[in-house]
Amino acid sequence: MTSNKNESFGRFDFVGKAWLFGGISLLLVVASLIYLAVHGINYGIDFKGGTEMQVKFAQGVTIDEVRQAIDELKLGEVGVQSFGEGNEFIIRFQGKQGATDKETNEILNADIAKMRETVTTKFAAANPDIRRIDTVGPQVGAELKRNGLLAVFYCLLVILIYVALRFDYKFAPGAVLCLFHDAVITLAVFVLVGKEVNVSILAAIMTLIGFSLNDTIVVFDRIRETEGHYHDKGYGFVINKSINDMLIRTLITSGTTFISALCLYIFAGGTVEDIAFSICVGIFFGTYSSIYVAAPFVLLMEKMSLKKAKA
Repeated sequence: MTSNKNESFGRFDFVGKAWLFGGISLLLVVASLIYLAVHGINYGIDFKGGTEMQVKFAQGVTIDEVRQAIDELKLGEVGVQSFGEGNEFIIRFQGKQGATDKETNEILNADIAKMRETVTTKFAAANPDIRRIDTVGPQVGAELKRNGLLAVFYCLLVILIYVALRFDYKFAPGAVLCLFHDAVITLAVFVLVGKEVNVSILAAIMTLIGFSLNDTIVVFDRIRETEGHYHDKGYGFVINKSINDMLIRTLITSGTTFISALCLYIFAGGTVEDIAFSICVGIFFGTYSSIYVAAPFVLLMEKMSLKKAKA
């Protein structure tokens, strides 16, 4: 197939604005890293250990009433969060450490019993329903946190190797940079709005990495296909045409997934709501990065390769 020299690459000049949006992406990533380093990540009990009780009341009970009742038990650091219709609460506390593991377990069991008794007696008129009580030790939490970070690292490493073998070495750094961009910004936004990071949210971020990678791979595949037909047009033309050709497909795929996650965020509650929120944020930045981060970075790698070949 031969290319027409007068043929247009499409409606939008993505490469022409790549440096502008690339700079914006760099600022977002740097700002996200600084915010996470300064503010810190609010880990859930999955990662820092503690006890979590979920209770639902048949009649109206305010969050201040629940917090005041639990504070009277002097369990240490206590957090109360409402969700759903406002009559369901998550009560969390760290618990106290004993001299031995046995003593720690005894203290913890006593604290859980006191909390259960307080909820059932003080709010008996509201018909409390204790739906679950979860406990994670600090050592288990630290191990889960370490394994979670290792999972993300190995995931990015395997993706780097896969893309390099599947396409070319010039495609691999852009794909990994794109995924790192999506994960860091999504995590920063999640922490910014005051939500906790637990195993479920880590799983959501891993899901976003897979979703963003799929979109990036589709664009890369189109670039490789177009490159063979328009090799005399220059790489900027190839990338612009590839993205324009895949734009409708990308917007439809991302849009339908975003709407599904948005419905879950609006109508669901608790952990599902948090997961849906992270997916909504991740889809937005993932779609953006596939167009303005991954593909233009391939152009940068191509220019560096040509300069090296000329040298």
